[in-house]
Amino acid sequence: MGEPVRIAMWSGPRNLSTAMMRSFGGRGDCAVLDEPFYAAYLHHSGVEHPMKAEVLRAQPVDPLEVERTVLGPVPGGRPLWHQKHMPHHMLPGFPRGWFAACRHFILIRAPERVAASFDAGRPDPSVEDLGAPQMDGVIADIVAMTGREPPVVEAEDIRANPEGMLRALCAALEIPWEAGMLRWEAGRRETDGVWAPHWYRAVEASTGFAPPPREEPALRPALRAVVEAARPSFERLRARKLGPLAPA
Repeated sequence: MGEPVRIAMWSGPRNLSTAMMRSFGGRGDCAVLDEPFYAAYLHHSGVEHPMKAEVLRAQPVDPLEVERTVLGPVPGGRPLWHQKHMPHHMLPGFPRGWFAACRHFILIRAPERVAASFDAGRPDPSVEDLGAPQMDGVIADIVAMTGREPPVVEAEDIRANPEGMLRALCAALEIPWEAGMLRWEAGRRETDGVWAPHWYRAVEASTGFAPPPREEPALRPALRAVVEAARPSFERLRARKLGPLAPA
């Protein structure tokens, strides 16, 4: 058996990222890992988040220990390992050498939708909470260490055309397409982070990708500046996002 393929998905919060973890977990050949640097980020940044104490007890706070985990044996010996990461978790000084061992992709979502959803779970997010300023640095390091621009997919495109977009993503990652990525069983998973009770209610009730919403989210005035600060990063990435791939 060859080396396992580690797939690092980079996403801001409230981006469809947990549904994507469900999608990859629906494959028969793929293990999943939920935000392994979260506790280290909370410990070293001092940021207050819902269920912070539980997160700190559940995960290592030493980023070097987390690096050993993401480079370690794949659970169940599976050939693929989907790892959900967030750019703002990678604080200055956190190890990034492990980037070279992964295939990466970027998941984006319109900042007004991200901000509105995040605000419902933790009010008054900053642009840094959304991961927008940090994404460019993560991508630069990915390119430097792998020699490849990571593919970009937009959340609403996946919701509008799940099979076409997931086929395109699998092709870009050079992994086989599996129809199991389209549907999953409702409920919580053992692989979900301890923070699931606060953040994962919607995905726990889901069995697949819901169609994109038609209404624009209502934003409180305080969020509008955050959204506009995040927009340039979003638009740069959106300009090179993948389009859908038709079934073979």
